[in-house]
Formats: sequence, structure tokens, C-alpha cells
Amino acid sequence: MASRTEEFDLRFAGLDQWSDADFLMALWEGQMRAVASVGPVLTDLATAANGIARRLGGGGRLVYVGAGTSGTVAWQDAKELGGTFGWPEEHTIVMLAGGLQSAPNEFNGAEDDVDLAAREIHQHEIGENDAVIAIAASGSTPYTLRAVELARQRGAFTVAICNNPDGKLIDIADSGIFLDSAPEVVAGSTRMGAGTAQKAALNILSTLVMNKLGRLFDNLMVGMRAENIKLHERAIRIVAHIASCDGARAKNALTQSDFDIRTAVLVAKGHSIARAKEILGLSNGNLRAALEYRD
Repeated sequence: MASRTEEFDLRFAGLDQWSDADFLMALWEGQMRAVASVGPVLTDLATAANGIARRLGGGGRLVYVGAGTSGTVAWQDAKELGGTFGWPEEHTIVMLAGGLQSAPNEFNGAEDDVDLAAREIHQHEIGENDAVIAIAASGSTPYTLRAVELARQRGAFTVAICNNPDGKLIDIADSGIFLDSAPEVVAGSTRMGAGTAQKAALNILSTLVMNKLGRLFDNLMVGMRAENIKLHERAIRIVAHIASCDGARAKNALTQSDFDIRTAVLVAKGHSIARAKEILGLSNGNLRAALEYRD
């Protein structure tokens, strides 16, 4: 039996002959359904985030696993964690079947390669300190299933996200999340509805995890890496806002701190660089806790 993401939705019979307006309206409605599918699983996402944060807070790594569209969606979320939250790249692993540089025929075929999944789990030494997020629209991708099975056997905390209620992936993970994004407007084209739902769910999940790890203060990205002019200006505004100082003082503190925002806030409030780093260390990098720290 075909998975839900492979079903033919008869509402869209004759789609290729619809007017541009009706064609685009159908695709837009499909995207809206996809985003709406995340709402009912917010509690599940919170549970998953807590499990992930516990492992990462203890020094573990965040591992993303996927193939095809699901894999590239996972890769996109993973690569943004460093710049947005300052999450270290050495604590992020992306297992994308076939790899981003593979040829299209190799990329698509790699999703069936269970031996590749086993080798990568072994090579990365995935274990009990790590958290794994696995994504598959069908929930039955062999590469992804094998990776989750082995990761869980080795003690990792596993989260599964899929768009098929009967997906095996949900059953074998510690935390299974079903996104009811409905059959695709273009049958089987999971780069559309399923991919959108996955991206929204991952955005929400990883942002909550980073918040639990102290990478936000209010709604500000205090773990952000200020790597260009725009981000330098943003960092100055963030430090000035939190430290209640002017832009010049904020910029000076950032310059002294190599543009580490959390350190710069403490420097702007009167601490030396050494003391600011010490307090942040004692506070596990959490700026709010550091600002409330008392000897």
C-alpha cells in the first residue's frame, strides 16, 4: 500500500489544464495545509526538544539524518545553527544519504543504502550523549530507518519526523512526530507540502532547543556570530539594548570581546573580559543566568 504522500488526490484531476490562477491557488492552499499541520504537534515538538536539550547540554552532538528532499531540509536547518545561535559545528553532524555533492542518480539511489547508514553511524561514533533528528516524508526510507535503529541501539536519543501516519520511522524512534500535511497537489512531490511542513517543524524544534541551551535572551540572538557588516550592526544594537548603554559603549565592548555578544554585554556592564568569561562559564553560557549571577 502506498504511503499517504504518494496518494493521488482526485480533487486535482486535470491540474495540468487549469488556469494559472487556479493552478497557483491549489499550490498555495497545499502550502498552507502543510504549515497548519505543525500546530497539532507542538506538544510533541516540546517533548522532543527537552530530550534533545538534555543530551546537548551534557556535551552531546546534534545529528540530522535524511535522504532526498527530507535530507536537504535537514541539512539546511543544521547549517544555520552556527550563524544564528553560535552552536559549534563540531557538535553538529549531518547524515544526508549520498551527500550534497553527489550526482542526481546517486543522490536518489542512496536512500536505499542501509550499509551506508550503518557505516556512517559507526564512523561518527554516535552514542548515548547524542541526539538524532531523522526526517522522512514516507517514514519508510531504508537509509533513515537503519540509521535510527542503530543510533537508538547505541543509546542516542532519537526523534522522528514524517508525513505518513503509518510510517515505521515514528514507531522506532524515542519521540515520533507525524505531520498531517495531506496528499501532495502534485502527487508524490514531497518537495512541496511535506517539505514545507518539515522545514516549519524543524525551525520550531531547533529554535526551542537552542533557547533551552541559553542561546536566546528575550527574543534576541545572543549566540549569533557577527560575521558581516549587517550582523555587526545588529550585535551592537543587541548589546546596547540588553546592557542599557549607548552604541559606542556597546561597540567598544564587542571589539574587546571579539564580537561575542554575551561576553560583550557583561563587559558593557562593567566586568573585565576575564571576569565576564568566568561568569558565563559558571552560568553554562546562559546570559540571563550570568546577569543574575552573584558571588
